[in-house]
Amino acid sequence: MSKLVIVESPAKAKTIRKYLGDGYDVTASMGHIRDLPKSQLGIDVEHGYAPQYINIKGKEKVIKELKSMAKNSDEVFLATDPDREGEAISWHLANLLGLDPQAQRRVTFGEITKKGITQGMASPRAIDMNLFNAQQARRILDRLVGYKLSPFLWKKVRRGLSAGRVQSVAVRLIVDREKEIEAFKPEEYWNIDAVLCPPASSKKFTARLFSTAAGKKLEVKNEQESQTIVKALEGAAYTVQSITRGKRKKTPAPPFITSTMQQEASRRLGFTATRTMRAAQMLYEGVDVAGQGTMGLITYMRTDSLRIAEEAVAAAKDFITDNYGQQYVCAYKRTYKSRSATAAQDAHEAVRPTNPALTPDEVEKSVTGDAAKLYRLIWSRFIASQMSDCQQDTVSVDIAAADYLFRASGYVVTFDGFTALYEEATDEKEKKETALPPLEEKDVLKLKELKPEQKFTQPPARYTEATLIRALEENGIGRPSTYAPIITTIIDHDYVEREQKKLVPTKLGRVINDLMMEQFPDIIDITFSANMEKNLDQIENGKSDWHKTIDDFYQGFEKNLQRAEEEMKDKKVKVPDEETDEVCELCGRKMVIKSGRYGKFLACPGFPECKNTKRLVKDTGGQCPKCGSRVLIRHSKKGRVYYGCEKNPTCDFMTWNEPTAEKCPQCGSTLFKKGGKNGILLCEKEGCGYSRPAQEQKG
Repeated sequence: MSKLVIVESPAKAKTIRKYLGDGYDVTASMGHIRDLPKSQLGIDVEHGYAPQYINIKGKEKVIKELKSMAKNSDEVFLATDPDREGEAISWHLANLLGLDPQAQRRVTFGEITKKGITQGMASPRAIDMNLFNAQQARRILDRLVGYKLSPFLWKKVRRGLSAGRVQSVAVRLIVDREKEIEAFKPEEYWNIDAVLCPPASSKKFTARLFSTAAGKKLEVKNEQESQTIVKALEGAAYTVQSITRGKRKKTPAPPFITSTMQQEASRRLGFTATRTMRAAQMLYEGVDVAGQGTMGLITYMRTDSLRIAEEAVAAAKDFITDNYGQQYVCAYKRTYKSRSATAAQDAHEAVRPTNPALTPDEVEKSVTGDAAKLYRLIWSRFIASQMSDCQQDTVSVDIAAADYLFRASGYVVTFDGFTALYEEATDEKEKKETALPPLEEKDVLKLKELKPEQKFTQPPARYTEATLIRALEENGIGRPSTYAPIITTIIDHDYVEREQKKLVPTKLGRVINDLMMEQFPDIIDITFSANMEKNLDQIENGKSDWHKTIDDFYQGFEKNLQRAEEEMKDKKVKVPDEETDEVCELCGRKMVIKSGRYGKFLACPGFPECKNTKRLVKDTGGQCPKCGSRVLIRHSKKGRVYYGCEKNPTCDFMTWNEPTAEKCPQCGSTLFKKGGKNGILLCEKEGCGYSRPAQEQKG
């Protein structure tokens, strides 16, 4: 008696085959086998929005093999991924192979391990039609929006453009943020810091001016105010007025869900969302670990649930006890609340290692590259989530000087707890606190230096992939499975581009966003989009009819589209050219940046009289330390930015370090910045060797 198990990928099939053994054939559908046609709408809007599914082109051989294997099997199990997309693939497989979708043949695996496979195979069920209908509704909605709006954009702007429920909202967020930055007016302010020492110590610490002696908070707005205060402090005694001591605790971050995994991998590893999901897929489907064989190393990676199986918690606590000691084990059951605006679907767990005892060091003996790096992150995050809090003693000191108060704060870690293993990265630089030297009230301190420093308020930061994903999640836009492809789509369509790690709207992106705001405000309205996600969740939970959900949306959308077509009849929206400093050598005009089938290029604005075009290069303003030519921005095959000489390959200079406007005080060459805010400026001219901290003032 033979049993056939169908999954999506060959890697997953290979791992599952090992656990099921004799009597089972395991094969892969290679993802979706049926979908809506590419060449037409494929939705019968007049008859209940019936989708017109067809077999995907190129899948003929796979379909033939699946039919043959199903025909020769006594029983067929559909074991695609445990989410909406996986349920849809199973439904299509059932229809293609002539299987009853109500028969108990649908199995799901939260993890690809012996335990996960055994549990899944022991609990077959019917195909969940609510789950399938939620996927079907999303697919139909996206098709209606995409196939109706995109031709509108082609007519009014140019061919090759697209719009979508989630992608258009993502572009709006990025454009809105850019407008905030452009409208921002920096305001001057000054910090005044006193570098002090206790009476019988040489250990320095810094205190910051914060109020008058009477307790009125000070805001020093300009240099004149700063100089007045500095003058008033001349010859003043710095006396410890009060010391406040306390205790605080830090709790660990929860295990990963899809979005937080993508965010942390971006911050810590520099991974794009797509790169993260590719590595996670590999870890879930199974890798060969020395001494263990092929096994899935993490639970299913598309999830917004923070639930953890009790046995996984117990295994984590056993590991912590054995390797750190009982005092590092969290003494109570931790519960975590999702940040997402949409209710977490509890079908499967948070992203965690399938075997908490399997350390990253052990895995890295067999697994390398992105998969190994991501496993270390997932494992560390999960184990830390079950460890004790970090305990700190805090101290805040108020120091009186003349008619002013300075304040210094710090802490001492009394028990490191989970921080012995892992701490969550942050997008913004946190204010640094350090341990203070022993101090007593009425201590008269020695002033080492009084440092007034001019500052300016900063605009909001541009989105990175990490912060954009967080914004989409918090606003309830999209689902775990959509974040990575959405970011890829808006970059591929030239609506957004990466500058370093920041997402910046292009001129095209802004034009499209403005047009959408004017003609289709609902599509890019954050609340409207979030409510649509909630409606899809209602379908999944069996509380809404998918036909009605689509009809409620489409009736208004179709009227809006007709109105827009009428209003913009015979109108065309021009995308403004981006002028450059590059001069056309044929006619002397300044060349502009154009977009074509193969990306951006330089073109003469005098077309058709002048048809000159050139390859686009971005000048950094820096000079090559080898030959003195321009240093240009270049991109590696993986999209990473680097800098190279314009004379390449004649001159082989290249660097990952960013050119700056500053010149080396020793040799006059361009200084390059290495590292982030707290990095260094260095000269890359051979034999020079000059470097200094990036924050240090010039001169």
